[in-house]
Amino acid sequence: MPLKRTPFFEFHVAHGGKLVDFGGWELPVQFEGIKKEHELVRTAVGLFDVSHMGEIRCTGPQALEAVQGLITNDAGALAIGQALYTPMCNHAGGIVDDLLVYRVGQTEFFLVVNAANIDKDFAWMVQNNPCPEGATFVNESPEWGQLAVQGRHAQAVVQALVQVDLDTVAYYHFVVTTVAGVPGCVVSRTGYTGEDGFEIYLPASGAQAVWPAVMQAGEEYGIAPIGLGARDTLRLEGKLALYGNDIDDGTSPLEAALAWTVKLDKPIRFIGQDVIEAQKASKPRRRLVCLEVSDRIARQHMPILVDGQVVGEVTSGTRSPTLGTNIALGYVPLRLARPGNTLQIDVRGRIAQAVVVKPPFFKRDY
Repeated sequence: MPLKRTPFFEFHVAHGGKLVDFGGWELPVQFEGIKKEHELVRTAVGLFDVSHMGEIRCTGPQALEAVQGLITNDAGALAIGQALYTPMCNHAGGIVDDLLVYRVGQTEFFLVVNAANIDKDFAWMVQNNPCPEGATFVNESPEWGQLAVQGRHAQAVVQALVQVDLDTVAYYHFVVTTVAGVPGCVVSRTGYTGEDGFEIYLPASGAQAVWPAVMQAGEEYGIAPIGLGARDTLRLEGKLALYGNDIDDGTSPLEAALAWTVKLDKPIRFIGQDVIEAQKASKPRRRLVCLEVSDRIARQHMPILVDGQVVGEVTSGTRSPTLGTNIALGYVPLRLARPGNTLQIDVRGRIAQAVVVKPPFFKRDY
C-alpha cells in the first residue's frame, strides 16, 4: 500500500526533508539535523507538519454526555472556545488513546486523536457511544491538514496571518478564524514541545497556501521546518507522553502520572472508572517517572534494575539537546518513584546509573 501524504508533502521535498514511513505516512524525520531543529524551537520558532493527526467531530443534543462517558477528564467544565487534554480508557482502565477535546459549541465537540489510532478510536467512540440516539461521531480526518508553530516567537508569526488578537487566546483556548486567507481554520494555543505555540487545523482544500505564508511571516525570526526527530526530543524534555511508548491500552492514567486528567466526581461516569477508582484506593503498583541517566542513552524497552533485579522498563529515552544530559521515561514500582531514588538501566548489557528526577526535564522561562 502506498504511503499517505499530507497537503504539505511538496514543501518537505523542497526543503530537503529526509522522508520516512511514519505509521503509513511519508513524513520528514529531519531537515537540517535533529539537534539544530530542536535548538531552533527552544530559542526562536519552528514549523511542524502534523497533518497525520486525526480529527473526529461529535454533534447532537447529547454530545456533551457522549463525550463525558468516553473520556476521563471533564468536558463539562469547558467553555465554548476552550480545550482540554484527556485519556480515553477501555473497560480495564487502560488508555485507548490520549486526545485533545475542543468545545466548539454547546452541542459540538472537535476531538483530535493520534495518527496511528484514528480508525481504532473512531470505532471505539461509535461502538461505545453512551448516547447513540442523541450524539453522532464523524471521522473528518481526511478533510483537515494541521500545522504547529512552536517557540517563543510563535505568537508573532501566527499574529501576522490572522485578524484575531492572539493576546486574547489563552493557553488551551482556541478560535475559529481565517488564516492567510483560508477561512474555517481552528487556531489553538496548544502544542507538543514544552514551548508556547499554536496548532492550526486547516481545511485540506486550502491548506497549501498557509505553509509559505507561515514561512514568510517567520522569516525575520529564522523560522524553519522541523521534523519528527526534533518533535520527539522536544516532547520528551517536556515529559509529554507518546502513545505506544509511554502509554497504551495496558497502562492506566494513574500509573502514567496523569491523575490530574481523571475527574472521578464529574456527573457522568466514564468507561473504566470502576477500575481506576479501585486502583486509586489501593494505589497503583507502578508509576511513570523521569530519569536522568549517566554515561549512556537509554532506549525503549531497556530494563530498569535495582540490585541486579529487573523492576521496570524504559519507555522513551534520548540525549537532551537542551540539558546536555541523557534523559528517559520509564515505569518503576511506586515505592521507587520518589525523586532522588537511584536505579540502574541495562543498556545493551552495560549498566548505567540513573536517578529519578522531578518532572518535567525542561520548563520554558517565558
